[in-house]
Amino acid sequence: MNRPALAALAVLALLLAPGARADGSGGPVWVLKGSGGGTVYLAGSVHALDATRSALPAAFEIAYRDAERLVMEIDFDDLDETAIAAFMASHAVFDGEETLRTVLGPERFERLDRGARALGLPLDSVAMLEPWAVAITLTQLQLVRMGLDPAKGVEQQFVARARADAKPITGLETVEAQLGTLDGLSYADQARFLELTIDDIDRMPAELERMLAAWQRADLATLEGMLLDEYERFPALFTPLVDARNRLWLPQIEALLERSDDTLVIVGALHLVGRDGLLAMLERAGLKPTPLPP
Repeated sequence: MNRPALAALAVLALLLAPGARADGSGGPVWVLKGSGGGTVYLAGSVHALDATRSALPAAFEIAYRDAERLVMEIDFDDLDETAIAAFMASHAVFDGEETLRTVLGPERFERLDRGARALGLPLDSVAMLEPWAVAITLTQLQLVRMGLDPAKGVEQQFVARARADAKPITGLETVEAQLGTLDGLSYADQARFLELTIDDIDRMPAELERMLAAWQRADLATLEGMLLDEYERFPALFTPLVDARNRLWLPQIEALLERSDDTLVIVGALHLVGRDGLLAMLERAGLKPTPLPP
């Protein structure tokens, strides 16, 4: 099996993640019944889609219509662009004598610069950005080239509908906490993340095409194989990006199960699969996630 592009998967974990279950069964939406009498629908999402894939599986519609509220990884309804810009200014920029060139080293910098220039972003133009921020920027540039549009993604589709239907939206974490996951990596791991990003950039269109096609047809076995293979490739990235956040989210989902009304929770695939995925942790807590038909 071809190895998926690592940077694409890291961004998918934060921005584009499709849903899957560890045993490869079921659809993109799971049903949880709680002690309070209400229902939690746990859905995997793609945060950016192209026009050919903007129609969502029927399970999303069933869950949305039943839910009184939506919970997403972040509150997409009340994003504070000023706060995000302030975070990037204070966390994504080197604050000492280091630069991207010194962190990467001259030889690696020159090699990676050739790849970055292919996307129109010479590394000297972002020399004061930390490697994680450059990796995300390059990946997003490639996703835009591929025609993926956040306005057509699952979250933004439901944000628009929830506003019209007066359904509240909340987040499991803040944008600052989400970006802080990458900012918290050591410079050595950030440099490796950037290196693998640029090395993989040419393969991203084919691999993401395969991934998105699998999500569209609910081919969860293919998704799991791609995602977990990459997880094992770079645990220093995916352990904080996925497992640590799962542990923070689990109590919030369990609290929703104590309510008497219904909630649609939308997260990404890397948070659902594997031994430390949300579905497995919920099962260990005595709950029985049941897939809705895709």
